[in-house]
Amino acid sequence: MIKKLLIANRGEIACRVIKTARKMGIKTVAVYSDADRNALHVEVADEAVHIGAPAASESYLVMDKIIDAIESTGADAVHPGYGFLSENPEFAKLLDKKGITFIGPNPHAIVSMGDKITSKKLAQEAGVSCVPGHMGLIEDADEAVKISQKVGYPVMIKASAGGGGKGMRIAYNDEEAREGFQSSKNEAANSFGDDRIFIEKFVEEPRHIEIQVLGDKHGNVIYLGERECSIQRRNQKVIEEAPSPFLDEKTRQAMGAESVALAKAVQYDSAGTVEFIVDKDKNFYFLEMNTRLQVEHPVTELITGVDLVEQMIKSAQGETLSIKQKDVTLNGWAIESRIYAEDPFRNFLPSIGRLVRYRPPSEGTLPNGAIIRNDTGVFEGGEISMYYDPMIAKLCTWGEDRATAIGTMKDALDTFELDGIGHNIPFLQAVYDHDRFERGDITTAFIADEYPDGFEGASVNKGHVRKIAAICALMHDISEHRAADISGALPNHERHIPDVWAVDVRATESDAEVEPMHYSADINGDSGLRTIVMDDGTDKAALEMEVTTAWAPGHALVRAFVDNAPFNFRAERCAEGFRVWHRGCAYKVAVRSPRAAELAKLMPVKLPPDTSNMLLCPMPGVIVKMLVAEGDTVEDGQALAVVEAMKMENTLRAEKRAVVAKIHCEAGDNLAVDEVIMDFSLG
Repeated sequence: MIKKLLIANRGEIACRVIKTARKMGIKTVAVYSDADRNALHVEVADEAVHIGAPAASESYLVMDKIIDAIESTGADAVHPGYGFLSENPEFAKLLDKKGITFIGPNPHAIVSMGDKITSKKLAQEAGVSCVPGHMGLIEDADEAVKISQKVGYPVMIKASAGGGGKGMRIAYNDEEAREGFQSSKNEAANSFGDDRIFIEKFVEEPRHIEIQVLGDKHGNVIYLGERECSIQRRNQKVIEEAPSPFLDEKTRQAMGAESVALAKAVQYDSAGTVEFIVDKDKNFYFLEMNTRLQVEHPVTELITGVDLVEQMIKSAQGETLSIKQKDVTLNGWAIESRIYAEDPFRNFLPSIGRLVRYRPPSEGTLPNGAIIRNDTGVFEGGEISMYYDPMIAKLCTWGEDRATAIGTMKDALDTFELDGIGHNIPFLQAVYDHDRFERGDITTAFIADEYPDGFEGASVNKGHVRKIAAICALMHDISEHRAADISGALPNHERHIPDVWAVDVRATESDAEVEPMHYSADINGDSGLRTIVMDDGTDKAALEMEVTTAWAPGHALVRAFVDNAPFNFRAERCAEGFRVWHRGCAYKVAVRSPRAAELAKLMPVKLPPDTSNMLLCPMPGVIVKMLVAEGDTVEDGQALAVVEAMKMENTLRAEKRAVVAKIHCEAGDNLAVDEVIMDFSLG
């Protein structure tokens, strides 16, 4: 039996594996690079071993360093997590040769299914329906263009050893195929040490649904329902749920049976996932098989009650699968939100830096029976590095039905405090509030359909705005009274604190031009439950609200009740009021005395600086390639430079016809966000 387990990974998945190992009484060993010296997985493990420089190619991907760590600590087993060495058959073979248990499938299964080209060929031989494409290796960009033309645009260019959306591009024409081939090849080499590329037909507006399989070393294989993974951005899953709101029981059983048959064909003996593209008529096509634990495995655990990491460990130890197919029941509904260090208002570009504030909602069972789970590998004060995947946490909720799971997720995101870096919580909130998502009417094209010009914020809900205005007026009133109560303050009759506050609310990031909303807020009562009369200056009758909050100056999270219903948001103090973030919208809320409000109307508006003739670096990263030279005339949409951050390449393009006047950097330079790359003239 396994006594000491080394986790050959980092971040939240390392912490997740450690949690189950501890429950099973197994000691754990973490490995870490220079960048992860103070990481959470290092702290929670029983032992930790340093394995090298920050770049994964010099640490987490170096098998010899992992082996040295195993031998120096006496570990008798390795869990690879996902990514890195998790689907490397040579690593599994090396461990077997040294008598170390690999917590994952046998090397034969990894070779058969872990490589996307090989797995598609095997699936075709087994009679599994596959998406049309070219499964052979592609030598260069010219060949990629010819194959793409033959398959028919649009096509998907994919890394054979890929995963997590890396090394993937969609091409709609020859130019995009040529450019996408090279970018995919570069990303594949940097992320997986394998630059092989294949091309397949891109099925437009499909659903991405995957089946979780579980096997042992005695030929037993079962499936644990499905996961809907259609909310994706750049082929990277963002939101997952289980079960799928689209499948019926007949289709679920058909997909499950096919997945089990495929797994048995390669003697699969661990927790793995068979992924499918499903069209609007519920026809499904084999996409790939991931032979390791998936990022989204928690939603399957929440609806089945099965600890997949525990089952992987038991299978690796040679135990017979104790769960029969008839024992598998899908209970309730679960949703996972991937919290990423990326700025949705800057086209989701990566963000790095220190987590000044990191306070996720409390995990556990709520009074209504719903569950909150948060898998994470970070902590407040820690740093998000440019060297690894930008995931911060996986926030999961469970409810007895889909509506409860979604409602619980909305409330949990409202109270998730995260500051210091850009993050995608506003975008997640906007998706959950979208009527298409609530209906389950989603495809992998959802984000492209609903945010074709990028994410600029959720639609403003005027009912929410009125509540925000009332609560902010109360918060300002609380602050003013607190200031008046400090030592040496004037007595009550000399305070001159207004009874009515003027409130202006301006949406600062919105998908629609919204004029500032003006209110007068008449606050009645001294403490506790306050009655606030909100008048928007129209002919409509003023609206009376009952508001209570325990907020105090300095708190970033505002928890309030409006007319006995909870209403939460994040806020920070600013000149004349507050900055507020709620349900994917950002607001500037000015709270003034009536006289100050009159004077504010006379103040000139300060305009932002003009950067229209500059190319700015949209995120911290490294210049991979400069594609133009000084004096070149560039056209709208032309590629100007390639910047790499967090293992992803980003091509920066011209927004209009112009002449490159001056270039401020060169390939290999490290740039900060908004650093000037080049200047343009319109000559």
